[in-house]
Amino acid sequence: MRELLTIGAFARAARLSPKALRLYDELGLLRPAAVDGESGYRYYHPGQLEQARLIASLRRLGMPLARVRQVCDLPTPDAAEAVAAYWRQVTADTAARGRLAALLVGHLSGRDGAVEASTTMPEIRYAARSEPGPARTSNEDVAYAGERLLAVADGMRGPGGDRAAAAAVEAVRRLWSRSARDGAPPGDVPGDPPKTLPEDLPEDLLGALADAVRDAARAIRDIAASTPSGETVTTLTALVWAGSGFALAHIGDSRAYLFRDGGLFRLTEDHTYVQSLVGEGRLTPEEAASDPRRPLLVRALTGTGASLPDLSLHEAVPGDRYLLCSDGLSAVVPDRVLRETLAGPGGPRKVVDELIDLAYAAGAPDNVACVVADVTATVADAVTDALTDADAPEAAGDGGTAR
Repeated sequence: MRELLTIGAFARAARLSPKALRLYDELGLLRPAAVDGESGYRYYHPGQLEQARLIASLRRLGMPLARVRQVCDLPTPDAAEAVAAYWRQVTADTAARGRLAALLVGHLSGRDGAVEASTTMPEIRYAARSEPGPARTSNEDVAYAGERLLAVADGMRGPGGDRAAAAAVEAVRRLWSRSARDGAPPGDVPGDPPKTLPEDLPEDLLGALADAVRDAARAIRDIAASTPSGETVTTLTALVWAGSGFALAHIGDSRAYLFRDGGLFRLTEDHTYVQSLVGEGRLTPEEAASDPRRPLLVRALTGTGASLPDLSLHEAVPGDRYLLCSDGLSAVVPDRVLRETLAGPGGPRKVVDELIDLAYAAGAPDNVACVVADVTATVADAVTDALTDADAPEAAGDGGTAR
């Protein structure tokens, strides 16, 4: 063991603590080169210093341990792209939080006018489609795309699942109807979405969105009471457009993705037992994908109101493409293929059809629901997308342009 370093010497050379090294060993991120059979003392080879320093640097970036593991397993060029993609996501999330903080500071200090929130809606093109899996006799998935709302809900198979999913989406859809009635400026038609928005809507929207999810839980409670088992479950992932961005509500294992500048970023985290093991470093994402416990939800809408959704604000920029989908797509089509498909030509309707086809080609053991929306800079861009989609076959679900 003369060529090896003790854990203390290795920790000093790597600028890590022995406690961190023991944690990385337990998680399988950095195993010692040797362990004394009697004392259990760890020894490391000097050649492991580069990996130790990489792990330390990634942790200083704030990267979760599960994602650090992924980066460390990649070839150097792919690892570099993974770090760049992570930092783009962090930068976007930080900017969104900064704008929210500015709004809150202005509101709490009585200086609302000091922060001017954008009130111009971006141009978006969207399409939605939900299909039963070949092995299924019913479809409890709901995909919705409208002028102010994109949503996917995946109801539990069995009595009431389809109604629970529909009720969840409807509760959020009514949120926009209420906002339009309460905040319509002069010249807008009451009951129709306003052409401009109140400046405080992005701030208020998170609370209103939480209220809408509670409304959904109450509706689902009534649906559950009418089923033989007395229970029903659904996921919900919804984007509500406001100003120059959107509010996101998420609970369950349906997903929301952002495709931006060639990179695919997941905006949601699965509320599953297996995902909790991944977050703790006890499973790798690859192991989680084939784990038989993967469908087991730890948070969902059940009608009891016990589980709260994740809520967040995000900025939308021209060129963004958003994907919302049930696990009937994400469980069988890898993220790499999703990214390649979202990067392809054609508008949202064409891409939705391609994604459904990919799920079917992979066996589609579950129902499949997905929504795709593009953010464009001008009306002319939206018209171009519409002309592109005109060459694609008509798809089920909503499709159109919203401002």
